[in-house]
Order: sequence, then structure tokens, then C-alpha cells
Amino acid sequence: MKPAMRGRNPSPARLSALLRAAARARKNAYAPYSGFPVGAAVLAGGRIFAATNVENSAYPLSVCAERNAVAMAVAAGHRRIDAAAIVAGDGRPVPPCGGCRQVLAEFCDPDAPVVYASHDGRSATTNVGALLPHSFGPENLGKKAGPRRRGRRV
Repeated sequence: MKPAMRGRNPSPARLSALLRAAARARKNAYAPYSGFPVGAAVLAGGRIFAATNVENSAYPLSVCAERNAVAMAVAAGHRRIDAAAIVAGDGRPVPPCGGCRQVLAEFCDPDAPVVYASHDGRSATTNVGALLPHSFGPENLGKKAGPRRRGRRV
């Protein structure tokens, strides 16, 4: 795979590959309580990291697919996510939850694309800044900007 270029949005072909990876991951979801399987994929360092939601009978211990995908990229040494894709639901496309939006904002530039699609293929495309326009970040803690703060709206 060709590495993603810093500061440039991934091509439509790469975004399609992310959606396919998210759809494949969704098939492995562990969602016996909600019955709502989710697959997510992120692009980091030119690689795709795909994951699924993992529920637990103690609901607060469940983990969203988006956070699992980001964690996989971080565990592989990446600190910048270039794009994300989510596949969930059977009707309208379902965007990431608020917690996942915040996690994406931690590792993405505001202009990083986010594609979300329903299981039947309908999709919507936006970016991290539009999903969470006033995200909380290191600068709110008096810290130097993190890896994704270029052009960040505060």
C-alpha cells in the first residue's frame, strides 16, 4: 500500500478501501446486548486498522469500534489518523458517538475525512472538525498542541 501523504486528504479509492475494511470488521462485532454491530477503520501511516465494537454485560465496559480501531493504530506506533470510516445500522448512515468523536479529534486534523455508512451501502462524508467543532484538547489543559492540532479551531 502506498503511504498517505501528510497534509493531504486520502483519495476516494482509499476512503472506499476504509469503508470495505469497516464493513468486514462489522461482521465480527460482539454485540449480543444491543444487537447493533459496528465496524470501523482508520488510516494511519498509510495502513488501515479495522476493528469492531465489543460489548460487555456490564455496559460501561463496552468499547466502540472507532475507539478500538484508533487504539490499534496507536498500539502500532501511530499518533496521527488521516481518515476514518464507520459502518453501522441498516437504515440511514450512523455517525460516530460523541465519545468517539472526541477520540478522533485527539488524533486527527479537523479536516480529516470521516465516512460513515449503513450496512446497505448508503453513506455520508464529513470531517472531524464538522463532527466535533469545538473539541477539548491539550491546549485546554495548558499543554502544547498534540499531533493533530494543525489548523485546529478552538
